[in-house]
Amino acid sequence: MKSTEYFRHTRMRPDRLSIKDEWIQRAIDTPASEEVQADGRLRRWVYIHSEGKYLRVILLEDGETVHNAFFDRGYKP
Repeated sequence: MKSTEYFRHTRMRPDRLSIKDEWIQRAIDTPASEEVQADGRLRRWVYIHSEGKYLRVILLEDGETVHNAFFDRGYKP
């Protein structure tokens, strides 16, 4: 999985340590929803049943480099 330096840094935050690589990969491969941001980055969401939450993954314009991943408390499917 390709990622930015920003992602590797923020991934060490206590609220993000529980996010598994396979969840991020699932958001990349089979998202429940997707939006394109104004800057061209992609937002993809996937529901994580074991957590009872949606995970938002932000990808760069190439569609494969992870820039951010976090549980999105405000997402409504």
